[in-house]
Formats: sequence, C-alpha cells, structure tokens
Amino acid sequence: MPAAFARFVRAIHESTPVRILAAGLVAEDCRRHLQEIGLVESDSLRLVDIPTNDCWIRDYGPTFVFGPDCEKIAVDWRFNAWGGKYEPFDSDAAAGAEIAKIAGLKRLDGGLTMEGGALETDGAGRLLVNPGCLLDPARNPGVSKEQVSQRLNQCLGVEEIVWIDGGAPAGDDTDGHIDQIARFLDLENVVCAVASSEDDENYPGLEANYRKLRLWSRQTETAVTIHRLPTPPPRKVDGAAVPQSYCNFLRLGMDRMLVPTFRSPDSDQHALALLRELCPGVEVVGVDCFDIAWGLGALHCASCHEPAVVRSSAAEGSDG
Repeated sequence: MPAAFARFVRAIHESTPVRILAAGLVAEDCRRHLQEIGLVESDSLRLVDIPTNDCWIRDYGPTFVFGPDCEKIAVDWRFNAWGGKYEPFDSDAAAGAEIAKIAGLKRLDGGLTMEGGALETDGAGRLLVNPGCLLDPARNPGVSKEQVSQRLNQCLGVEEIVWIDGGAPAGDDTDGHIDQIARFLDLENVVCAVASSEDDENYPGLEANYRKLRLWSRQTETAVTIHRLPTPPPRKVDGAAVPQSYCNFLRLGMDRMLVPTFRSPDSDQHALALLRELCPGVEVVGVDCFDIAWGLGALHCASCHEPAVVRSSAAEGSDG
C-alpha cells in the first residue's frame, strides 16, 4: 500500500468504517503503512483476506442494491480488466463474489462484462453511462444497446438511462468511465467535467458531453441543472497523459465528500469552492491524488461503498 493510499484510508476512516482487501504479503505492507500514519486494525478498520490484482475496486467490486423487501444484494458484474487490457485479472474477477460471501449477502450475477465506474445513478431511477464501455465488443460482443439497457433495469431498477458518448479525459484507459465525466450531486444537480481551456486536447470531447447533458436536463421529468467542473491543466508522465478529473470524488453519506486534488492550486481551489457552493451542509475535503492519479484513477475508482441501511431519500449519487 503506497503512502498516498494510506492517507486516503485515513480520510475515509475519520467518518466511515473501512475494509481493505489485502492478502498475504500485501496485508503486511498495509499494516506497516497504516501504522506509519497512526492507524491500527480495529472494528472500524479491518483488513480482509481477499487477493486482488489491482487497486481499482470500484470496477471489480460489487454494486450493492436493495431488493423490494429491503434485502441488501451484491450485483456482481463480470470483469475482464477493461476489455482485456491488463493481465492477470483472475483475482480481481473473483473478488466480487468473495466480497458478497464474506458479507453474507445474496449475490446476483450482473450478466454483463463491465465495471462499477461505468455507472452513475441518482438513486431514484436515472442512470448515466458511456456506450464506449458497455457496448465495447471486447467486453460484451454481440450485445445490443437494448439488451444492455434491459439488464441494467433488471439489476439496478433504473428507468431512464442517459448515454453520454462525447469523450473522456486524455489518458483514460477505461473507454470512458462516467465517474471521470459526470456525477450526480443530488436529484437536481449534476457536475460535468469540462476542459480548463479551449487549447486543451480534452476540450471537444468533454464539451460534447456537456452539451448532451444540457439537452437531457431539459427533457427529463425531474429538472436537472448541469454545472461545469473544469479539469486541471493537462499533465503527462513520461510522455503519457494522466487523466485527472474532480468528478472522481467520493461521497461518504449525506454530509461528507472527499474530492481529489492534483497539486494544481488554482483549479483545485476552484473545484472545492464550487462543490462547497453546490453542496451546502456537506463537508467537502480535498485529498491529494497527484500520485494516485498516475495509476489512471482517483478516489471513486479506488473505493467501493457498501450502504449500511436503506436511505429515506435518494440524494447521494452513486456513493451510499
């Protein structure tokens, strides 16, 4: 566990119980890094003996839902490392079922090869997705848009699916995960990643996403305001673009939000200020993700929430 991840765990643990998937030598490394920042295992901070190949549990972990009788269910999507891009992925592919087993939950086979970061719901029947992920022939060959929509309705109970296909931040290796592009803040507000300037190579694709969301916002039953959330200036490591988006925030219940920052003072402060303005009563905390982003993800990608109880209202987007 790199030090940056240990600090991320600490930020979550300040308000929320944490479980870390760590097996064998990985568990020993985790304990050492956690101890270095004053954290030790407890009832609210547990290491779970489940092996993994990668850190992006949002993508290979289950999506938790509640059935009609309020039974908590783990929807286990099939995982092949973003269309077979990285080997090995056997442990990641098995992790969802193991999590459901350890949690003592009913497991529902999602029936689609996809990742949790490809889904963004308002918790009240509306879902944002990108066809680049869900209709990818390397994930779901021969599966139609209608078939994908039907399965998402069956597993998640969604009634309205919005397909956002403009583009993703440069360097993205997921074929356009929505958690880097657009997120619900509540039932009436969505933030959308846009380029910081027209000179940014991300400008055309991200602007297309914004226009698509604006059009949808005028047509959906519950009115939605789409807010522009500028990305940091472009960053490259060894010539390769690093995808950085403030949309990759993590909601911790109704009153706390962890937001990735990227050591870009102007854009970091603008993003934090905007989210604080749009989320009154929510503690908005910046978490340094400069190092984590080098792995092509951030806070939402590196976490997988499990809701404790059925919520009385839907106002947290995809983080319960």
